[in-house]
Amino acid sequence: MTPEREQKLLSILQRRQPDLTLIAEQVHKPRNISALIRNCDAAGIAEVQVVRPREGYHNYRGTALGSDRWVDTALHDTLDSAIEAVRARGMRVYAAHFSDQAVPYREVDYTCPCAIIMGAEKEGISPRAAELADEHIIIPMQGVVSSLNVSTAAGIILAEAIDQRLKAGLYAQSRMPSDWIARKMFESRHPKVAEFCRRRRLAYPAHDTRGEMLDPQGWNDQVSAGTAPGVTA
Repeated sequence: MTPEREQKLLSILQRRQPDLTLIAEQVHKPRNISALIRNCDAAGIAEVQVVRPREGYHNYRGTALGSDRWVDTALHDTLDSAIEAVRARGMRVYAAHFSDQAVPYREVDYTCPCAIIMGAEKEGISPRAAELADEHIIIPMQGVVSSLNVSTAAGIILAEAIDQRLKAGLYAQSRMPSDWIARKMFESRHPKVAEFCRRRRLAYPAHDTRGEMLDPQGWNDQVSAGTAPGVTA
C-alpha cells in the first residue's frame, strides 16, 4: 500500500459515522441489498442492519462494487432484535412509510443518532416496524407511480442525512473506535490473510493502528501448529 493510498483510506475511515445506520427489513433481492450497501458506503455508514428475509438471505458479494468491504453487516433474525440493537446505541428510529403521521423526509433530524428502516420491495415495511418506529417519513411523489425502488429511496433519504451531517461538522472529526479503524486498515493491507481468517474462523493476527501485522512469523507458526486463536463470536 502506497503512503498516498494509506492516507486516503485512513481519512475515509475516520469520517465513518458510528451513529447512523439503515435497517433493511425483509429485503431479499441481492441487487437491492448490494445497492443499499453502496448507499451506506457513500453516506459514511460503518454498519448496516439486515433483518434476515423469510425467503433466505442471498449472497450479495461481487455486486456491491467492493463497498461491502468497508461497511459491516449485522444480521438479525427478527426486526425486534435489530431495533433493540440500535436503541441500545441511543438511536432514534425513522421508518420510510406512508401513513397519516408521516412527514416529508427532509423535516426530520438526521444529525442525532438514528436508524432508518427500509422495507421490502413490494410490501414496504411491516406493521410491526411501523409500530416500533419513532417517526414515519415519506418522499413526496409527483408522478403516477407512488413508490420508488428501495435502494433509490434510501439514496434520496441518505443524501439529506449527508447534507445535514456535513453542515453539523459530523464528518470533520473522527468518532469511530480506533480498533475498528485498525481492523479495516488490516483488511485492506492484508486482504488474503483476512479472507483466510474468515474462512477458517480464526481471529485476525495482532496488528497495529495502521493494520500492520506485529508478528507475522509467530502467527504463521501458530497456524501451522493449529494453535492460532479462533473468533470469539
